[in-house]
Amino acid sequence: METREERGLAIALAGKLQQKGDLWVVPSQNGHGKYLVEPDATTCTCPDYEARGDKCKHLFAVEYTLLRETNAQGETTVTESVKVTYRQEWPAYNAAQVVEKERVAAFLHGLCSAIENPVHENGRPPLPLSDAVFCAVMKVYGGTSGRRAMTDMRQYAENGYIDRAPHYNSIFNVMENPILTPILKAMIEESARPLRDVETDFAVDSSGFSTSTYARWFDHKYGREMVKNTWLKAHVMIGVSTNVVTSVEVTPNRGPGTGDIRHLPALLASTAKRFNVKKLSADRAYMGHDNLDAIDAAGAFPLIPFKSNHRGVGEHYKPTASRAIWRRTYDFFTQNREEFLKHYHQRSNVETTFHMIKAKFGTRVRSKSPVAQTNEVLAKVLCHNLCCLVSAFYELGIEATFWQSKSA
Repeated sequence: METREERGLAIALAGKLQQKGDLWVVPSQNGHGKYLVEPDATTCTCPDYEARGDKCKHLFAVEYTLLRETNAQGETTVTESVKVTYRQEWPAYNAAQVVEKERVAAFLHGLCSAIENPVHENGRPPLPLSDAVFCAVMKVYGGTSGRRAMTDMRQYAENGYIDRAPHYNSIFNVMENPILTPILKAMIEESARPLRDVETDFAVDSSGFSTSTYARWFDHKYGREMVKNTWLKAHVMIGVSTNVVTSVEVTPNRGPGTGDIRHLPALLASTAKRFNVKKLSADRAYMGHDNLDAIDAAGAFPLIPFKSNHRGVGEHYKPTASRAIWRRTYDFFTQNREEFLKHYHQRSNVETTFHMIKAKFGTRVRSKSPVAQTNEVLAKVLCHNLCCLVSAFYELGIEATFWQSKSA
């Protein structure tokens, strides 16, 4: 049982919920304030639901209250809800897992083959850029330090993936190189291309990756030094069927241009070049005029819940066409709530994607400089995509071929 479910059960057992027609008045767990819950529409007025757009503890409390049954003797029983599970194709899963590292290295070698190595004329020839990128990404995949990754690098050289095993400092140097950032983005986008016939529904969200750097300042109000850990924000668009990342942007955790709402048009434009986007799911943070226009221009249908203060007419919206898009989306959200929520539930897959990345490749980055930290986050995303391709090969029979189109 998740934490929110446990807290919801505790609220339900307290027995202080009140039903007002189709609505339920649910007290806050700490006793300060009350929230309105509409179980049929799966909505709540609490800040947690407004921020996440997913079930909160108050919704779970109403569900458990509705499941309570009282017999003639006054005995009360609580029937726990059954969580929906999905059948795992264990033969395909096992086959993919036992060869994943080998297949990931083979896929990565195919992606790196398109990297042009700079011509070197004088002095000792440097490590080819394609080999340096390969080693940097596989180091992130292995999850070890640069020194302990040398055993794997020698094995990759024996297998023919790289010309020779580099010094571990060469891997650190390439992570510090700003030229690696656009290369990794291009490789992430290309690694998702083999799944273009599978993915038509997409979701967008962001999540943080912590770093080992800290910001320190002296606070005159409290009279002491304050310390805060810095972190990076990964904005991604994913396909909801395979959880593959189709486009990504990494930003600092705060500052100009770091808000979620600003990145949807660029992520969608990159994805639409390679995929047929039919539906796009996002939480309330992405609701805005520009985003709706971008989704409509891509020929997709937006599944973004409106905020409580939004109305059917786009406020301060002068273009007639844009106003029509807003009104059409708002009408579907308010008048077809059950249908909307059925499709909007796919948005949770983007949270699953972040969980997959962090569980396998870590929630923090080892690098110290901002450039290297950005490249390390991109390398984690690329490794995740390559793992998705391995699973797609064994579960869906999809062969991965890269750099086939001229646009790529």
